Amino acid sequence: MKSKIHSKLWLLFAAITTISWGLWGALIEIPEQAGFPATLSYVVWSLTMIPPSMVALWIIGWKMDFRLKPVLMGLTVGFLGAGGQLILFETLVIAPAYLVYPFISLSPVVTILLSYVILRERTRIFGWVGIGIALIAIPLLSYTPPGNAVVEGYMWILPALLVFLAWGIQAYVIKFANKTMKAENIFFYMMLTGLMLAPVALFMTDFSQPINWGFEGPGAAALIQILNAVGALFLVYAFRYGKAMVVSPLCNAVAPVITVVLSLIIYAVIPHVVTMAGMILAITAAFLLSMEEDDPDPVVQKQKKEEVTTI
Repeated sequence: MKSKIHSKLWLLFAAITTISWGLWGALIEIPEQAGFPATLSYVVWSLTMIPPSMVALWIIGWKMDFRLKPVLMGLTVGFLGAGGQLILFETLVIAPAYLVYPFISLSPVVTILLSYVILRERTRIFGWVGIGIALIAIPLLSYTPPGNAVVEGYMWILPALLVFLAWGIQAYVIKFANKTMKAENIFFYMMLTGLMLAPVALFMTDFSQPINWGFEGPGAAALIQILNAVGALFLVYAFRYGKAMVVSPLCNAVAPVITVVLSLIIYAVIPHVVTMAGMILAITAAFLLSMEEDDPDPVVQKQKKEEVTTI
Protein backbone atom coordinates (compact mmCIF):
# COMPACT_ATOMS: atom_id res chain seq x y z
CA MET A 1 0.00 0.00 0.00
CA LYS A 2 2.84 2.35 0.91
CA SER A 3 4.64 1.81 -2.42
CA LYS A 4 1.33 2.39 -4.23
CA ILE A 5 1.04 5.79 -2.55
CA HIS A 6 4.67 6.56 -3.38
CA SER A 7 4.06 5.63 -7.02
CA LYS A 8 1.49 8.42 -7.27
CA LEU A 9 3.50 11.14 -5.53
CA TRP A 10 4.13 12.81 -8.88
CA LEU A 11 0.38 13.02 -9.46
CA LEU A 12 -0.22 14.56 -6.03
CA PHE A 13 2.44 17.20 -6.60
CA ALA A 14 1.23 17.85 -10.15
CA ALA A 15 -2.31 18.29 -8.80
CA ILE A 16 -1.12 20.88 -6.27
CA THR A 17 0.69 22.73 -9.08
CA THR A 18 -2.34 22.75 -11.37
CA ILE A 19 -4.65 23.98 -8.60
CA SER A 20 -2.21 26.72 -7.56
CA TRP A 21 -1.64 27.83 -11.14
CA GLY A 22 -5.33 27.60 -11.95
CA LEU A 23 -6.16 29.96 -9.07
CA TRP A 24 -3.26 32.22 -10.06
CA GLY A 25 -4.46 32.39 -13.66
CA ALA A 26 -7.97 33.40 -12.61
CA LEU A 27 -6.73 36.23 -10.38
CA ILE A 28 -3.57 37.44 -12.14
CA GLU A 29 -5.23 40.33 -13.97
CA ILE A 30 -6.62 41.95 -10.80
CA PRO A 31 -3.48 44.01 -9.92
CA GLU A 32 -2.95 45.07 -13.54
CA GLN A 33 -6.56 46.18 -13.88
CA ALA A 34 -6.07 48.17 -10.67
CA GLY A 35 -3.12 50.03 -12.21
CA PHE A 36 -0.16 47.85 -11.19
CA PRO A 37 1.99 46.94 -14.25
CA ALA A 38 2.76 43.31 -15.10
CA THR A 39 6.49 44.05 -14.94
CA LEU A 40 6.15 45.12 -11.30
CA SER A 41 4.06 42.03 -10.62
CA TYR A 42 7.11 40.10 -11.84
CA VAL A 43 9.22 41.84 -9.18
CA VAL A 44 6.64 40.94 -6.54
CA TRP A 45 6.62 37.35 -7.82
CA SER A 46 10.40 37.11 -7.46
CA LEU A 47 10.03 38.12 -3.81
CA THR A 48 7.22 35.63 -3.18
CA MET A 49 9.57 32.86 -4.30
CA ILE A 50 11.64 33.41 -1.15
CA PRO A 51 9.25 31.97 1.52
CA PRO A 52 8.59 28.61 -0.21
CA SER A 53 12.29 28.37 -1.02
CA MET A 54 13.21 28.80 2.65
CA VAL A 55 10.59 26.25 3.71
CA ALA A 56 11.95 23.77 1.15
CA LEU A 57 15.52 24.22 2.40
CA TRP A 58 14.35 23.86 6.00
CA ILE A 59 12.77 20.51 5.09
CA ILE A 60 16.16 19.14 3.99
CA GLY A 61 18.05 20.65 6.91
CA TRP A 62 19.43 23.66 4.98
CA LYS A 63 21.68 21.40 2.92
CA MET A 64 22.83 23.49 -0.04
CA ASP A 65 24.52 22.03 -3.10
CA PHE A 66 27.35 24.32 -4.21
CA ARG A 67 28.95 21.96 -6.72
CA LEU A 68 29.55 23.67 -10.05
CA LYS A 69 27.36 21.43 -12.21
CA PRO A 70 24.27 21.55 -9.94
CA VAL A 71 24.63 25.32 -9.53
CA LEU A 72 24.80 25.79 -13.31
CA MET A 73 21.79 23.52 -13.86
CA GLY A 74 19.79 25.31 -11.18
CA LEU A 75 20.62 28.74 -12.59
CA THR A 76 19.78 27.50 -16.10
CA VAL A 77 16.33 26.42 -14.93
CA GLY A 78 15.78 29.82 -13.34
CA PHE A 79 17.01 31.91 -16.25
CA LEU A 80 14.96 29.91 -18.77
CA GLY A 81 11.77 30.37 -16.77
CA ALA A 82 12.16 33.96 -15.58
CA GLY A 83 13.88 35.09 -18.78
CA GLY A 84 11.04 33.62 -20.84
CA GLN A 85 8.55 35.60 -18.78
CA LEU A 86 10.39 38.88 -19.43
CA ILE A 87 10.57 38.15 -23.15
CA LEU A 88 6.85 37.42 -23.09
CA PHE A 89 6.16 40.94 -21.79
CA GLU A 90 7.88 42.41 -24.84
CA THR A 91 6.21 39.94 -27.21
CA LEU A 92 2.76 41.04 -26.07
CA VAL A 93 3.70 44.62 -26.91
CA ILE A 94 4.12 43.81 -30.61
CA ALA A 95 1.54 41.03 -30.99
CA PRO A 96 -1.91 40.27 -29.53
CA ALA A 97 -2.46 37.55 -26.95
CA TYR A 98 -4.65 35.49 -29.28
CA LEU A 99 -1.59 34.84 -31.46
CA VAL A 100 1.09 34.60 -28.78
CA TYR A 101 -0.46 32.40 -26.09
CA PRO A 102 -1.56 29.46 -28.27
CA PHE A 103 1.92 29.49 -29.84
CA ILE A 104 3.93 29.39 -26.61
CA SER A 105 1.44 27.08 -24.89
CA LEU A 106 2.79 24.22 -26.97
CA SER A 107 6.16 24.35 -25.18
CA PRO A 108 5.51 20.86 -23.69
CA VAL A 109 6.24 19.54 -27.20
CA VAL A 110 9.87 20.51 -26.66
CA THR A 111 9.89 18.85 -23.25
CA ILE A 112 8.38 15.65 -24.61
CA LEU A 113 10.84 15.41 -27.50
CA LEU A 114 13.89 16.04 -25.31
CA SER A 115 12.66 13.61 -22.65
CA TYR A 116 11.98 10.92 -25.24
CA VAL A 117 15.25 11.28 -27.13
CA ILE A 118 17.73 12.16 -24.37
CA LEU A 119 16.20 10.81 -21.16
CA ARG A 120 14.67 7.86 -23.01
CA GLU A 121 11.38 8.24 -21.17
CA ARG A 122 8.57 6.00 -22.34
CA THR A 123 4.91 5.62 -21.49
CA ARG A 124 2.08 3.21 -22.18
CA ILE A 125 -0.58 3.61 -24.83
CA PHE A 126 -2.89 5.51 -22.47
CA GLY A 127 -0.04 7.88 -21.73
CA TRP A 128 0.65 8.58 -25.40
CA VAL A 129 -3.03 9.15 -26.13
CA GLY A 130 -3.26 11.45 -23.11
CA ILE A 131 -0.20 13.41 -24.24
CA GLY A 132 -1.63 13.80 -27.72
CA ILE A 133 -5.00 14.99 -26.44
CA ALA A 134 -3.32 17.39 -23.99
CA LEU A 135 -1.26 18.93 -26.79
CA ILE A 136 -4.46 19.59 -28.73
CA ALA A 137 -6.24 20.97 -25.65
CA ILE A 138 -3.51 23.39 -24.53
CA PRO A 139 -3.66 25.85 -27.47
CA LEU A 140 -7.47 25.66 -27.46
CA LEU A 141 -7.49 26.67 -23.79
CA SER A 142 -5.12 29.55 -24.60
CA TYR A 143 -7.35 30.83 -27.38
CA THR A 144 -8.47 34.46 -27.22
CA PRO A 145 -10.98 35.75 -29.78
CA PRO A 146 -9.33 38.28 -32.14
CA GLY A 147 -10.03 41.89 -31.30
CA ASN A 148 -9.22 44.98 -33.32
CA ALA A 149 -5.48 44.45 -33.02
CA VAL A 150 -3.56 44.79 -36.26
CA VAL A 151 -0.33 42.83 -36.60
CA GLU A 152 2.15 43.94 -39.21
CA GLY A 153 4.68 41.35 -40.32
CA TYR A 154 5.93 38.33 -38.46
CA MET A 155 8.54 39.82 -36.14
CA TRP A 156 6.50 38.67 -33.14
CA ILE A 157 7.26 35.04 -34.01
CA LEU A 158 10.94 35.30 -33.01
CA PRO A 159 10.42 36.39 -29.39
CA ALA A 160 7.43 34.04 -29.09
CA LEU A 161 9.65 31.22 -30.35
CA LEU A 162 12.26 32.10 -27.74
CA VAL A 163 9.64 31.82 -24.98
CA PHE A 164 8.35 28.57 -26.50
CA LEU A 165 11.85 27.06 -26.48
CA ALA A 166 12.84 28.51 -23.10
CA TRP A 167 9.86 27.05 -21.23
CA GLY A 168 10.00 23.74 -23.05
CA ILE A 169 13.72 23.32 -22.33
CA GLN A 170 13.26 24.51 -18.75
CA ALA A 171 10.91 21.64 -17.95
CA TYR A 172 13.39 19.17 -19.43
CA VAL A 173 16.29 20.65 -17.44
CA ILE A 174 14.26 20.45 -14.22
CA LYS A 175 13.80 16.73 -14.79
CA PHE A 176 17.45 16.25 -15.79
CA ALA A 177 18.69 18.21 -12.76
CA ASN A 178 16.49 16.16 -10.43
CA LYS A 179 18.62 13.14 -11.24
CA THR A 180 21.73 14.56 -9.56
CA MET A 181 20.53 17.21 -7.09
CA LYS A 182 17.73 17.78 -4.61
CA ALA A 183 14.52 19.37 -5.80
CA GLU A 184 14.78 21.91 -2.98
CA ASN A 185 18.14 23.11 -4.29
CA ILE A 186 16.76 23.44 -7.81
CA PHE A 187 13.98 25.65 -6.51
CA PHE A 188 16.43 27.77 -4.52
CA TYR A 189 18.36 28.60 -7.68
CA MET A 190 15.08 29.30 -9.47
CA MET A 191 14.30 31.82 -6.73
CA LEU A 192 17.79 33.31 -6.95
CA THR A 193 17.63 33.88 -10.70
CA GLY A 194 14.16 35.37 -10.38
CA LEU A 195 15.58 37.97 -8.01
CA MET A 196 18.60 38.55 -10.26
CA LEU A 197 16.32 39.46 -13.17
CA ALA A 198 14.06 41.72 -11.11
CA PRO A 199 16.11 44.84 -12.05
CA VAL A 200 15.42 44.03 -15.71
CA ALA A 201 11.68 44.07 -14.98
CA LEU A 202 12.08 47.41 -13.20
CA PHE A 203 13.93 48.78 -16.23
CA MET A 204 11.09 47.62 -18.48
CA THR A 205 8.48 49.40 -16.35
CA ASP A 206 7.07 52.69 -17.61
CA PHE A 207 7.17 54.77 -14.43
CA SER A 208 5.82 57.79 -16.29
CA GLN A 209 2.39 56.16 -16.16
CA PRO A 210 0.25 56.24 -12.98
CA ILE A 211 0.98 53.26 -10.75
CA ASN A 212 -1.26 52.00 -7.97
CA TRP A 213 0.97 51.58 -4.93
CA GLY A 214 -1.94 50.76 -2.63
CA PHE A 215 -2.92 47.32 -1.43
CA GLU A 216 -4.84 46.71 -4.68
CA GLY A 217 -1.46 46.88 -6.45
CA PRO A 218 1.56 45.27 -4.76
CA GLY A 219 -0.49 43.81 -1.90
CA ALA A 220 -2.89 41.96 -4.16
CA ALA A 221 -0.02 40.99 -6.45
CA ALA A 222 1.83 39.37 -3.54
CA LEU A 223 -1.20 37.32 -2.46
CA ILE A 224 -1.74 36.17 -6.04
CA GLN A 225 1.88 35.58 -7.02
CA ILE A 226 2.51 33.35 -3.99
CA LEU A 227 0.19 30.88 -5.72
CA ASN A 228 2.54 30.86 -8.71
CA ALA A 229 5.57 30.37 -6.46
CA VAL A 230 4.04 27.46 -4.52
CA GLY A 231 2.93 25.88 -7.78
CA ALA A 232 6.47 26.15 -9.15
CA LEU A 233 7.90 24.42 -6.06
CA PHE A 234 5.53 21.49 -6.35
CA LEU A 235 6.17 21.31 -10.09
CA VAL A 236 9.83 20.60 -9.31
CA TYR A 237 8.70 17.82 -6.96
CA ALA A 238 6.35 16.47 -9.64
CA PHE A 239 9.24 16.27 -12.10
CA ARG A 240 11.34 14.48 -9.49
CA TYR A 241 8.83 11.66 -9.08
CA GLY A 242 7.18 11.59 -12.49
CA LYS A 243 8.08 11.56 -16.15
CA ALA A 244 8.66 14.96 -17.71
CA MET A 245 6.81 13.90 -20.86
CA VAL A 246 3.71 13.29 -18.73
CA VAL A 247 3.95 15.96 -16.02
CA SER A 248 4.51 18.86 -18.43
CA PRO A 249 1.44 18.38 -20.69
CA LEU A 250 -0.72 17.44 -17.70
CA CYS A 251 -0.01 20.64 -15.75
CA ASN A 252 -0.20 22.83 -18.84
CA ALA A 253 -3.54 21.35 -19.85
CA VAL A 254 -5.38 21.16 -16.53
CA ALA A 255 -4.38 24.48 -14.90
CA PRO A 256 -6.18 26.55 -17.57
CA VAL A 257 -9.33 24.48 -17.02
CA ILE A 258 -9.35 25.53 -13.37
CA THR A 259 -8.74 29.13 -14.45
CA VAL A 260 -11.66 29.08 -16.87
CA VAL A 261 -14.03 27.54 -14.31
CA LEU A 262 -13.04 30.05 -11.63
CA SER A 263 -13.34 32.93 -14.10
CA LEU A 264 -16.85 31.74 -14.88
CA ILE A 265 -17.73 31.73 -11.18
CA ILE A 266 -15.96 34.96 -10.20
CA TYR A 267 -16.43 37.13 -13.26
CA ALA A 268 -19.41 35.39 -14.91
CA VAL A 269 -17.35 35.07 -18.10
CA ILE A 270 -18.82 32.50 -20.49
CA PRO A 271 -16.01 30.51 -22.17
CA HIS A 272 -15.67 30.64 -25.94
CA VAL A 273 -16.76 27.45 -27.73
CA VAL A 274 -13.11 26.80 -28.63
CA THR A 275 -12.16 27.05 -24.94
CA MET A 276 -15.01 24.72 -24.01
CA ALA A 277 -13.69 22.13 -26.45
CA GLY A 278 -10.24 22.51 -24.92
CA MET A 279 -11.66 21.95 -21.44
CA ILE A 280 -13.30 18.69 -22.46
CA LEU A 281 -10.11 17.47 -24.10
CA ALA A 282 -7.97 18.57 -21.12
CA ILE A 283 -10.15 16.66 -18.65
CA THR A 284 -9.94 13.58 -20.87
CA ALA A 285 -6.15 13.94 -21.10
CA ALA A 286 -5.87 14.36 -17.33
CA PHE A 287 -7.76 11.12 -16.76
CA LEU A 288 -5.52 9.20 -19.16
CA LEU A 289 -2.29 10.71 -17.87
CA SER A 290 -3.26 10.06 -14.25
CA MET A 291 -3.03 6.35 -15.04
CA GLU A 292 0.71 6.71 -15.59
CA GLU A 293 3.03 5.30 -12.93
CA ASP A 294 6.01 7.11 -11.42
CA ASP A 295 9.48 7.38 -12.96
CA PRO A 296 11.22 3.97 -13.15
CA ASP A 297 14.69 5.51 -13.31
CA PRO A 298 16.82 3.58 -10.74
CA VAL A 299 18.64 6.73 -9.64
CA VAL A 300 15.34 8.44 -8.94
CA GLN A 301 14.06 5.35 -7.13
CA LYS A 302 17.07 5.46 -4.82
CA GLN A 303 16.58 9.17 -4.16
CA LYS A 304 12.91 8.57 -3.35
CA LYS A 305 13.76 6.14 -0.57
CA GLU A 306 16.11 8.73 0.92
CA GLU A 307 13.82 11.74 0.58
CA VAL A 308 10.19 10.69 0.70
CA THR A 309 10.16 10.73 4.50
CA THR A 310 11.33 14.37 4.51
CA ILE A 311 8.60 15.77 2.24
